[in-house]
Amino acid sequence: MSKYLLEVGCEELPYKFIPSAIQQLKNGFETFLNTNKAAFDDVKVYATPRRLAVIVSGLEKDGKDEEKIIKGPVKHVAYDENGNLTKAGEGFCKKNGINPDDLYVEDDYIHAKIVIKGKSVVELLKENVPSIVLKLQGSHFMRWSNNEEKFSRPIRWIVSILDKEEVKIKIIDKESSNVTRGHRFAQQNVYINNPDDYVEIMRNCCVIVNQEERKQRIIEKAKEEASKLGAEPYYTDDLLEEVTFITEYPVPAVCEFNPDYLRLPEELVVTVMAVHQRYFALYKDGKLINKFITMTNYLGDEFENIKAGNVRVIKARLDDAVFFFNEDTKKPLSAYVEDIKGITFQKGMGTMYDKAQRLVKLSKLMAGSNPSVERTALLAKADLATKLVFEFTELQGFIGADYARVSGESDNVAEGIKEHYFPLNAESETAKTYEGQIVGIADKIDNICAVFAEGKKPTGSSDPLGVRRAALGIIRTILTNNLKIDITELVNATLLLLPVAIKGEGITEKVKNIAGSCVNRVSGKVTDDIYEFFIQRLIIFLSDKYPKNVLEACASNKNPLKDLTDYIKRVEAVSKLNSPAMLECANRVMRILKEDGKKQVNKDLFKEPSEGMLLNQIKTVDENANYDTYLAQLESINPSVEKFFNDVLVMDKDENVKENRLALLTLLKSKYAHLADFSKL
Repeated sequence: MSKYLLEVGCEELPYKFIPSAIQQLKNGFETFLNTNKAAFDDVKVYATPRRLAVIVSGLEKDGKDEEKIIKGPVKHVAYDENGNLTKAGEGFCKKNGINPDDLYVEDDYIHAKIVIKGKSVVELLKENVPSIVLKLQGSHFMRWSNNEEKFSRPIRWIVSILDKEEVKIKIIDKESSNVTRGHRFAQQNVYINNPDDYVEIMRNCCVIVNQEERKQRIIEKAKEEASKLGAEPYYTDDLLEEVTFITEYPVPAVCEFNPDYLRLPEELVVTVMAVHQRYFALYKDGKLINKFITMTNYLGDEFENIKAGNVRVIKARLDDAVFFFNEDTKKPLSAYVEDIKGITFQKGMGTMYDKAQRLVKLSKLMAGSNPSVERTALLAKADLATKLVFEFTELQGFIGADYARVSGESDNVAEGIKEHYFPLNAESETAKTYEGQIVGIADKIDNICAVFAEGKKPTGSSDPLGVRRAALGIIRTILTNNLKIDITELVNATLLLLPVAIKGEGITEKVKNIAGSCVNRVSGKVTDDIYEFFIQRLIIFLSDKYPKNVLEACASNKNPLKDLTDYIKRVEAVSKLNSPAMLECANRVMRILKEDGKKQVNKDLFKEPSEGMLLNQIKTVDENANYDTYLAQLESINPSVEKFFNDVLVMDKDENVKENRLALLTLLKSKYAHLADFSKL
């Protein structure tokens, strides 16, 4: 078996493009090899800021010949009456390179078996590798020099080797060789004579081509340096990925800044370091310290200039933060509420001040009269008018919480301002304070309704205002904290609070248009779309824990958005169902009842004892019981249901008897429907 190496060396690639390029190259090579029936074991893709490398192992050098049966013209067209080939028959043979003696007739058509010679893997690589690379897509692709083809950055070298032999290819204006380049501060002309040696040779030239190995080195080196200070490094997945793809050989350097900056809000200092400067903040005994680690791409012993440069940069960023903080805190956070009148929420949906007023009303709808919650709702968006949030938009909420404390607001209000944005992603924590939970739900439902009211619901490629994340945040917040909130009621209230376009000249016409628009929102397609959207997100969220058909069954009989906690309890009960006989009876009831019976059950019309028995059994099913007990009750009455169907013809010739039996089944159906739509199971 053979091994192929492709390395495309470039100027420094944008770090956001590299993960996508890795996946695109892997998919591209696998598709190309499978399409050409070229056997292989594995495709590995490595990437650094300066190179994209592919190693394909387990390749068969020589392509396999393929036998193929081809069908020609009908027999009487291919042969004349004397059995000789006609012009049509000769043309078929000539076109396909077939000896006439190899023809045979099957189903009155001529056929022939041909052998398609398999191409060698070298030929296939020469023909396909350049196009695979040039099919890569990413932002800001452009033409370089005088070339017509676009690429992320200029290509500087190419290595293309199968086993110990070069496979000559050309991509844009660069031809391949067996010469690569090491780290910028290490050996430059490096010869690769065998793909097996590639990873180790590059490591010796201070290039760790395996991105996972590089990431692990970053973690280990950061922890190693931090431990010397008795500290722990802070990093996120995003920070790790970025540093991994901006270095080829990460080397840590510990830097120190003035401890006076620690008086700033902690989230601000950490954000400046991690998000803006790609530094690893350090915590000692749970507290942020005035040191950080930067991962350099440097080889050598002289780190003083590097450290000084990084300290100079962070000092400038933190000086800006100090200035903004001092300016912002000259007045209390509540004074900024008026200022958010100048910030547009969404086109056609008013200002952030209008949104804040809606949050107060929606929070009151959920929590009743609660001054702390109402205060949180009023101040939740106030920090958007501050200079510090304008500069560091990712800190909205966090800054508001700090400014609230400085302004003398209660701890619950301050935490609620921060937490109303929680959860920040699908895995992060939900709000712990009641204020954060209620105002967060109000904020997210307002975003969702604004998007749907404007007809901009999410599609496969767009998620305006992050409404998918918002819906999931609402669901998680309610379920985690066991809140009793009717989302349908909340949606209707929000839609009525949203601003509407006012058309017309006279007051009467304007009022009429406003009223009509509001009614259309809460009674038509908009509410249906929002409900469906929420239910889809709910089922997707829970599908890892519960069977999807159970989730759908429990969502079909009652709108789960009215009480998510009740929905979960029903799902948990139905998930335990293990009674095919009861399920069959429930579905039989559904099949018979095209629509519910319109009459009350009349005992005087019973003809069979099993009818009265079933009615008595139905009455024993207590809808106030917990769902596990309720399901057990449904299972316990199933013998009576089966006996009813065995003894009784529902569609009796006597219309009154038939209607009475349908009424009895309707009563039974309502008992099933209290738990789930069993036809979905």
